[in-house]
Amino acid sequence: NLRYPAYELYLYGEGNYAEENKNLILTGIPILFLPGNAGSYKQVRSLGSIALRKAEDLDFKYHFNFFSVNFNEELVALYGGTLQRQTKFVHECLKVILKLYKGQEFAPTSVAIVGHSMGGLVARALLTLKNFKPELINLLITQATPHVAPVMPLDRYLTDFYTAVNNHWTLKAQDLRNLTTLSVAGGFRDYQVRSGLAFLPRLSQHDSALSVVSSAVPRAWASTDHLSIVWCKELILATIRAFFDLIDESTRQITEDPKKRMSVLNHHFVRHPGKIFEENPEAFTELTVILFAFFFSFEESDGKYFTFPLASHRESYSHVYCENTMLVVILKLQDYPSLSHIVILVPPSAGNKFTLDCEFFKEDSRTIQLPVTNLFSFGLSSSKILLNSTGLFYNVQLQHFNQVYQAFKIHVESHCQSLIGKYMCSKLLSFSVPSFTEISAKLHMAQPENESRFPVLNIYSSADCQYEVILKTSFLQILGQIIRFHAGALPVYVVSNILLTYGGQLSTLMSTGQCSEFSLELVRTAKPYKVEPIISIVVFLQGFNWFREIWDSLLLPEVDAAVLSSQDAWFPLVSLILFLFGTGIAFWSAVFFSTSLRIFSSLWLTLTRPTVLSKAKLITPRRLCVVGSLALVSWTTCGAFALFIIYLQYLFFFFFLIFQLCLNSIRCTVKNQNLIDSTSEATQSLSSSTTAEAANSFKIHVTVFNLFTWIVLLNLPSLVYWLKNLRYSVRLDPDPCRTTAIILVCILEILMNSSTSEVKSSKLLKIAAKVPFLLSVAVLAFGRMHLYRVPHFVTFSLLLHVLCCICKSMPCHTVLTSFCG
Repeated sequence: NLRYPAYELYLYGEGNYAEENKNLILTGIPILFLPGNAGSYKQVRSLGSIALRKAEDLDFKYHFNFFSVNFNEELVALYGGTLQRQTKFVHECLKVILKLYKGQEFAPTSVAIVGHSMGGLVARALLTLKNFKPELINLLITQATPHVAPVMPLDRYLTDFYTAVNNHWTLKAQDLRNLTTLSVAGGFRDYQVRSGLAFLPRLSQHDSALSVVSSAVPRAWASTDHLSIVWCKELILATIRAFFDLIDESTRQITEDPKKRMSVLNHHFVRHPGKIFEENPEAFTELTVILFAFFFSFEESDGKYFTFPLASHRESYSHVYCENTMLVVILKLQDYPSLSHIVILVPPSAGNKFTLDCEFFKEDSRTIQLPVTNLFSFGLSSSKILLNSTGLFYNVQLQHFNQVYQAFKIHVESHCQSLIGKYMCSKLLSFSVPSFTEISAKLHMAQPENESRFPVLNIYSSADCQYEVILKTSFLQILGQIIRFHAGALPVYVVSNILLTYGGQLSTLMSTGQCSEFSLELVRTAKPYKVEPIISIVVFLQGFNWFREIWDSLLLPEVDAAVLSSQDAWFPLVSLILFLFGTGIAFWSAVFFSTSLRIFSSLWLTLTRPTVLSKAKLITPRRLCVVGSLALVSWTTCGAFALFIIYLQYLFFFFFLIFQLCLNSIRCTVKNQNLIDSTSEATQSLSSSTTAEAANSFKIHVTVFNLFTWIVLLNLPSLVYWLKNLRYSVRLDPDPCRTTAIILVCILEILMNSSTSEVKSSKLLKIAAKVPFLLSVAVLAFGRMHLYRVPHFVTFSLLLHVLCCICKSMPCHTVLTSFCG
């Protein structure tokens, strides 16, 4: 397709099946797989291969045709400029796929979609297209898709795309009446997309959406990382079984009945009863022989039936519980009003021991409340209960456990009168007593406002054991929750720390005429209590209408902390901890940079003999040509590419200057040894002042370079995307940093050739020294959920620095000729 040269549509096949479908004469059920960020179209093999095996077992009575889209492994989670293009291409793919079935006896009218990661979001975005017909898709399954918000909002195209999709699904829910959606999250092993982001929004108008975590899917019970969710065998089997159960025998396509679709998905992904899905299960056969017993053990069995009458137990009990070596079943009697008996089959077990335990119980008698410990206890205090077990099952409600910043370690210790025998897979496993188990407890998302239930710890007990349950706050897991929910905001805190240091250096330069070291100034100025109270006050005042009206009249965006608080994703001390992390990263990155400079300069000095820099003006025809060339590069190709070029130029200039420093230091040492008697005091004073000026300039350049490094890093994904698609288009369109790159090229070409002598003599220095503090506050206020705003704040601060160099109160007579440590 000329409109989408980088994209392709594939049909999966293998063996004889692939040979038979070479001519694209298809008779199956179409399913389209959409890969995610940097994903491959070949990932469809996990679904297609297992579906083909199951179809072979059914003698191809039903079979599926799996299609897959090649998105050229684009980084759509980091660069959002191509998401709309992908969505339009998928729309074209749907129309092409359905055309392949025209004239067939059971031609489909819709396509089921499986989307991994950002592929699931692209599938949801189909409904936002103006000419899209909602009936083209009736089933959507997403795997580890961040539905709520982007993981790293690095450009406005990404955030705008999310806003458009989520607003459409909220405001136009009527378009979703015939669409059944299942979202499967990976759980705590998915470090790229936390499960809270994968939960579909709950809409009152749309009851055909289901969100689950892989660790809670029956027969899977395991968390998956971001990639393994595509090929996890247990999840793939559940998905394929669901697909086959969704087939309508009359149309030989996926059923058009939304209720049946939800029933099948609930059967396979929520509450699997251990049997094949039946739309209308047959009534239970009533047995005349009633055997009422609770505990049975067989060395050998030819197969036995046990029936438990319910009529005499409904008033006294609320639940019935049964367990054997392979299965645990809990039934709420109220949910089965027409059921008269429970029939349990003990299968043939010749030569193997088989146990069956059953009991009736009342829920209130088996429910125990355990209040969780306080966040600030740091594991020093604990909450404890003791269970003297007389039954087989207990519910332990964890009270006041409803926020994502809460994390606990739960210790369960059992003391039994005899050895515990557990039978699994026909093998006897004996555990010595007492036994000890440790469980981690943390939430994927905060408790919804309309939800009154508590998290529950289920204990499957033995009648002759005593259980001790101890709960303690886990500080390390609290830190883990903070990183899980807010790691994407760490660059914002690093930049905020560097801006505070930058402002402190300019203030010191203004007051003393000397510039302090980056690390020392970072320790002195990077104080969270200078920044966070201002943001907290603004968030508090936004609760008043008069302040909100003033805020909106100034066209200011909403403070990110307020948005996070409304989503229950912001909690006490999180900003302080992230700020300290940011301080540490800023400090050690500066140490690494300084150390690297010394190493490379030493190596260069041993290999070359650099010459002394000549005096020059800040603005020269040569530099204007460089600025014009880089601006042209930014406009015609990619803004991030121009930034990368000026970054390398700045880095090379840094190395060259420090090489000159080392060389001049050696020369100064030789002169002091041989010509100390002939050197005048005036010459020594001039040399000392020049060295001090060079040292001040070097220190301020280190800070500027650190700021610029983070700008380059935040714009790096668009550069990678541009390089990867260079064979299709020389110009990146849309480009999130084109304008910013042109401005920064002009700024940095002047800054890298400036010294502190120009800045000290400027009347704008007082303003330039105070603005970085305000910008550090603005970065934290508006950049946590919008990382693409960070370069704008840094650019404004550097612009003031350039103005100080140009608009000074007196002409500059000295230029930087060398740098000293």
